[in-house]
Amino acid sequence: MHRSLRPLARPVTYTRWLHLLIPIAFVAIWLFIDMDRVWVLGLLVVPLGLIPAVRLEEGIQAQLLLTPGERGRPDASIAAAPSATWRDRWRTVLWLEARLMLSGVAIAGTVWLPALSVDLAARGFGRPPLVFGWMAPWLPPHGWLVPLALVPFIVMLACLVAGGNLITFIARRLLGPSATERLTALEARTELLLERNRMAREIHDSIGHALTVAVVQAGAARAAGDPAFTDRALAAIEETGRAALEDLERVLLVLRETGLPASQRPTLLEADRLIESARGSGAAVDAEFSGPLEQVPGPVSREGYRILQEALTNVLRHSGPVPVRIRMAVLGRRLEMDVTNPLTGAAPGGKGGSGLRGMRERAALLGGEAETGPHEGEWRVRVRLPLDTLI
Repeated sequence: MHRSLRPLARPVTYTRWLHLLIPIAFVAIWLFIDMDRVWVLGLLVVPLGLIPAVRLEEGIQAQLLLTPGERGRPDASIAAAPSATWRDRWRTVLWLEARLMLSGVAIAGTVWLPALSVDLAARGFGRPPLVFGWMAPWLPPHGWLVPLALVPFIVMLACLVAGGNLITFIARRLLGPSATERLTALEARTELLLERNRMAREIHDSIGHALTVAVVQAGAARAAGDPAFTDRALAAIEETGRAALEDLERVLLVLRETGLPASQRPTLLEADRLIESARGSGAAVDAEFSGPLEQVPGPVSREGYRILQEALTNVLRHSGPVPVRIRMAVLGRRLEMDVTNPLTGAAPGGKGGSGLRGMRERAALLGGEAETGPHEGEWRVRVRLPLDTLI
């Protein structure tokens, strides 16, 4: 197929033209009310466009008919969300005005250009025009008018493609995601990737280790043929399996929360539930918070919550119900967090632990830093997160 004809073979070309023609239904209804003042429709769409839900409706319709390939994608060039700001509302008003004007041009081209082709063909065969009667006096019948009749039809096809491209371009400019929506989508995608990486590490390190221990212990018990050894092996398998189930439950909890919008995920304002959970496990938690935590940007607050969660989990996993001291403060343009507990033997994971590595990755993603390791006879998690990079 010739390159110039390829757009005519694409279904989206015709769905875009349908999108252009839809407003004509409302124009037709108005013509029954007041045929002489069609321009009033341009005024009526102003208050309509200021309604937040109208942007949602127009965005869904535009995605379905103008960019169907982007439907449901987080990086769609046309947003399907209510107006969140007055700027979004006025952009919606401009969109409705542009759509009305372009629909008028589209219906004119759809009706008058084919009619012109029919009249030119009629004159070519020596018959009077069927639509444009004014053509008869100045356009004598000639055979060369028959091939000329193809010109308006070709122009109509070109307008069909160009009009669809134009309305799509305008939709992307006026209904496209705002800066806030782009940032929210970026946060959601970043958090999703971070959680997927973390879950992969958790499953590999915890579940993989537990299965390996269980397989080795079971094989050794069967080969030994010693009841006492078998009892010890079963006890080791039970203990390892219980720890693996706890790790799996934490991973599944993350999976369930990942489906939530970023704005609904837990933040540092809900840190009390983490502290109460640790206290319920037997740990004596001394927590001290200072500064306006409610003013911490959403991404920092959500990642800070996850870092605190991982720090407390590491304490309970590796040290048991020991005293834990939490100090968190908002100092200028920085959030500081220290979680310390007594060392009870082996360090909790060392530098290779997936939980500790995950904390460092979360902090680095926000432009901050997380330090973990022994400090003055205690195990310390020290986190510094900047606030000004996201405001």
